[in-house]
Amino acid sequence: MSFNLKYRDINETRKLKENYTIKDLLNELELSSQTTIAKQNGELTQEESIINESDEIQLIQIIYGG
Repeated sequence: MSFNLKYRDINETRKLKENYTIKDLLNELELSSQTTIAKQNGELTQEESIINESDEIQLIQIIYGG
C-alpha cells in the first residue's frame, strides 16, 4: 500500500502505514501544521485526516511576512 507525496521538489511514492494521518506525515518531515497546508486528492484537508491507499498528498508551505 502506498500514497504519492508532492512537496517542493519531492514527487515520490511512499509506503503507507496503518492509520497514518496528515499529522504523522508532517511530524515525520519535521514540518509544522501552523506553516503548512495539506491537500488530499486536490482538496484541502485537516491534519487528523487518515491517508488512504493511492491518495495524492500535496504539502504547501505558507510564508509569513510583513
